[in-house]
Amino acid sequence: MADSLALAQQPVTQPALTTEMLVVFGVVAFALVLFVTERLPIDVTAILLIVVLVVLEPWTGIDSSTGISGFANDATITVLAMLILSGGIARTGLVQELGRRMAAYAGDSVRKQLFATVLATSPVSGFLNNTPVVALLVPVVTDVANRGNTSPSKLLIPLSYASQVGGMLTLIGTSTNILASDISARLGADYPELHRFSMFEFTQLGAIVVIVGALYLIFIGHYLLPERVPARADYVEEYDVGDYIVEVAVVPGSPYVDETVGTATDELGPEIDVVQVVHDEDRSVAPRQETRLSEGDVLVVRTNRDAITMLEDAPGVELVGNPQSDAELSTDDEAGIITELVISLDSRLVGERLDPEAFRQEFNAAVLGLRHHGALISERIVGKRLDVGDTLLVQAPPDTLDQLSRRNDVIVAREPPQPEYRADKAPIAVAIMIGVVAVAALDLYPILLSALAGVVAMVVSGVLDPNELYDAVEWDIIFLLAGVIPLGIALEESGAAAYLAFLVVSTAGFLPTLVVLWVFYIVTGLVTELISNNASVILLIPVAAAAASGIGANPLAFVFAVMFAASTSFLGPIGYQTNLFVYGPGGYRFSDYFRVGAPLQLLLSVVTVLGIAFFWGV
Repeated sequence: MADSLALAQQPVTQPALTTEMLVVFGVVAFALVLFVTERLPIDVTAILLIVVLVVLEPWTGIDSSTGISGFANDATITVLAMLILSGGIARTGLVQELGRRMAAYAGDSVRKQLFATVLATSPVSGFLNNTPVVALLVPVVTDVANRGNTSPSKLLIPLSYASQVGGMLTLIGTSTNILASDISARLGADYPELHRFSMFEFTQLGAIVVIVGALYLIFIGHYLLPERVPARADYVEEYDVGDYIVEVAVVPGSPYVDETVGTATDELGPEIDVVQVVHDEDRSVAPRQETRLSEGDVLVVRTNRDAITMLEDAPGVELVGNPQSDAELSTDDEAGIITELVISLDSRLVGERLDPEAFRQEFNAAVLGLRHHGALISERIVGKRLDVGDTLLVQAPPDTLDQLSRRNDVIVAREPPQPEYRADKAPIAVAIMIGVVAVAALDLYPILLSALAGVVAMVVSGVLDPNELYDAVEWDIIFLLAGVIPLGIALEESGAAAYLAFLVVSTAGFLPTLVVLWVFYIVTGLVTELISNNASVILLIPVAAAAASGIGANPLAFVFAVMFAASTSFLGPIGYQTNLFVYGPGGYRFSDYFRVGAPLQLLLSVVTVLGIAFFWGV
């Protein structure tokens, strides 16, 4: 094992700090600010980066062709194809069925439930993109918790973490691996040790990471997780909305008799949202604005305290009730199911202000409550700006939940009553996926070509409809890759990466090489928490390779350290999209991720670095 103490005696020339480097550092700082503050959506930030890099071409060296090269990059197209293939598997219901079968034996044992969650998640995440895997399994795992009288908080963070470690089993497990492979191939001209990764090049280390992570989550992690959401929680109580839902009756002689719900809402005020109309014991959930009212109808209204006070004196209506539980709002599932909807990554709702009426018109669901950035918004939810991971408490008819479960805007946090899966296509979908992996693993054709062929096969065989191709893609990830790839090129071409590497070498020259490798792992993990896994890989792999070369170490070892660290983000909900998906349904606070994730991150940092040294040397 090489030691940098000996290597420190070798002369290392400090690169001159040029104007080009300073400009590129400025663009990187600008990008980091935008990523951290989230002032713009990720995809918009990515496009802006392309514009900035091309405008500053005299210093960045990025012309218009290079600026848009990220859209045609092998990694970008491969990730796009793999997302579509994952979407095809999802349409068959195979992942959900696997989750249900693994959970069938778990019963009320938390340890067995965790084992089922990890076993159903990690291996699958090695071959399907882990983001849709978690989206598909959130309702399955939530139902497992409810059936076993376990708090969902005990299982949902482990679900996310298990998917992340599972993604390290193969090249296609996560977009980060594919991107790291592409960067490694590009840097191969300068560092002979670097190359494009094969399908199972790091599977041996990935398997160790999965096993260690699973043992931690099953035997240690759940003790560190508080029960934020009670087992079989009553949603109305959990979201603390009982004081903001009232029942008002249309009294005899009311001006609202024979008028519409829309008219009544306009008259009663903008803060009034009619979530149900009860007519002769029949409940109409999420009623349309044109629904006609009759004498004696009861309107179930979601509003705020001031509006409730106003309703007490409003002509034509009379307060007759104040539901305090799910049972009072939903007498049976046919009347309307109360559940949570998680705002997904590429949802059109991200950045929009909550308009319950517009939401009802588009989604046929009534909004009852909101959890924003992990915090309950109990009273005034109208006009709140929505973000990825926010959770809406809604009530909707069963067929509506079936439809919502197939949309990309939201993740339904419970299994739909009558899901419409193409189960008969499951064998075909699995065969296509095996073919894609086999062709790439045997080096018959590159993964890019085999993945695109798999997409065509999915459509030709009927696993996916042509119009479903676009819905399966997480376009913000594609735009992010396209935007930050030229930034990585500018970092390399300007010499900025080499300059940063020199700073690392000069400050860490007294440390053993293995410790420097561990430092890169930790730094990558921290940077990923602030920006994103893909952005951190693009920014840090060139620096890591140059630093390794500067101390006479193996650049491939440093590239693997950055890749593994970027794909395992455990310290907060922001660094990795799967962490956001479980944020609301688990009722988590930011500190919960750190509490269970920090020990896991430290544990895996040691395991991964030692594993890299053992398998590839440093």
